[in-house]
Amino acid sequence: MKNLLLQIFTWWNGQTMGTRFATWRFGKRVGEDELGNIYYEGGTSSFGLPRRWVIYKGYAEASAIPPGWHGWMHHRTDVPPSKENYVAKDWQIGHRANPTGTAQAYRPPGSLAVPGERPRVTGDYDAWTPGN
Repeated sequence: MKNLLLQIFTWWNGQTMGTRFATWRFGKRVGEDELGNIYYEGGTSSFGLPRRWVIYKGYAEASAIPPGWHGWMHHRTDVPPSKENYVAKDWQIGHRANPTGTAQAYRPPGSLAVPGERPRVTGDYDAWTPGN
């Protein structure tokens, strides 16, 4: 019952009822990534390209799509990683959850969350001060 209520009233937690219906009606399962996200294809867009979508496992966060699947989702390749031996490049990093609003978020020196003074501006920029 809880899962049904989440699907009706939230869009960020798994799939909505509309997505469930569209997936059932038009979707062809293409594959699943190591994070548990499931990828579908079906129908065509207004540009004539096949429609592709993902049903996230848990919260919907676009950065949780691995590099190979990202390329497929954005039509950079027609072959999904599930149909080839895709290996991520050395420079491609794995998923890291967005730290905004957490203790791991970046807080520059002098911000309200970090004690201390903000470093003075250097270079050719002079900050405006009233009366000058």
